[in-house]
Amino acid sequence: MPPRTVFAPYTQLFHLPGTRAFSGAGLLARVPMSTAGLGTVLLVEGSSGSYALAGAVSGTQALCFAVASPQWARAMDRRGQGPVLRTTALLFLVSGLALVAVVLSGAPHWTWFGLAALAGAASANVGSVVRSRWANALPEPAQRQTAFAFESVADEVVFVVGPPLVTFLAALVAPPLGFLTGLVIGVGGALALSRLDATAPPVAPRVPGRARAGVLSPGLVAIAVTYLAIGTVFGAMDVVVVGFAEEQGSSATAGVALSAYAAGSLVAGLVYGIARLPGSLVTRFLATALLFAAVAQALHLVGSLSALIGIAFLSGLTIAPVLVAGLSVVEARVPRAGLTEGLTWTTTGLTVGVTAGSALAGAAVDSWGAESAFAVPALGAALTGVLAVAAWAVLRRPVAEQVPA
Repeated sequence: MPPRTVFAPYTQLFHLPGTRAFSGAGLLARVPMSTAGLGTVLLVEGSSGSYALAGAVSGTQALCFAVASPQWARAMDRRGQGPVLRTTALLFLVSGLALVAVVLSGAPHWTWFGLAALAGAASANVGSVVRSRWANALPEPAQRQTAFAFESVADEVVFVVGPPLVTFLAALVAPPLGFLTGLVIGVGGALALSRLDATAPPVAPRVPGRARAGVLSPGLVAIAVTYLAIGTVFGAMDVVVVGFAEEQGSSATAGVALSAYAAGSLVAGLVYGIARLPGSLVTRFLATALLFAAVAQALHLVGSLSALIGIAFLSGLTIAPVLVAGLSVVEARVPRAGLTEGLTWTTTGLTVGVTAGSALAGAAVDSWGAESAFAVPALGAALTGVLAVAAWAVLRRPVAEQVPA
């Protein structure tokens, strides 16, 4: 079958007015997803020499993002995406520049943590913003699966491009440059996206005397907790891969390995988006989570940079399917008036996991060495499988029982 025919579901998405603009702006706006954490690790480690401190500062930034981003998402659902995006973009720019300044000036470490917290809290979850626009524009579930898969591919594009860009700039030019490059690109994309009001989901009118329904339900919480375990894998991989590449005498190779990890997910995302798979959304979520858990155990076998790149690509093939499957379950069950918030709560679990994974992996690299520290992401993946089984048990209950009152 010709490639044009195979990928027709993707091209059809962009026949709709405005979709190219909001997806393109969203691609730029999400660049800090792949540069902020790694850029902070390289910035802090370059100034302090400590991976534990670097992981803790980066983890603080991610944790504050996890706490604040659902609140920004709720504000978007209630007041519109544009004004909130403009506010968060400008706050992120100011706090990010201040973070670089205090690290380079050798200010007390508490200022590093404080400004990392502000930078994280000032960031909106752009992936959820764009996915809510797709959900608003597309009437068919199959179309939404394709759109969500495309956005997962977009996530992976920035993770393919971002890590090598950050590591090369940090290693060959100056440690702050990788973080600053992602910051400027992300802010520019967010400001552009904030101006595209025509494709933003409509704000549900508020009925006087009636409180808005919440979006959190047992099913949503179960998926978010499973995503937390997935996030520990991502956060740990950032830190451990950088430490292992440095141990092997090739710091710049860390970006190549992380790009291979993302490239595997990109390939799998493209395939998953056009596949018409059997089973319910919940069954697909369980199956993809168990596959993610099983394949990541190969990280225990890493002993060289070449092995790391190959295993990273193989493990990456399992990322997009589990993320798309989980977000598809959420999209199908959350009320439209709270969709941005619902999607953001899900990825908040992911971000909290990144925080834990970064901190644990930083301590493991300092204590055990980077090669042994690959046990951290491998164990995080195994935990994902266990939590996915528990989530499956919750999600099997009738949807009506899981909708919050």
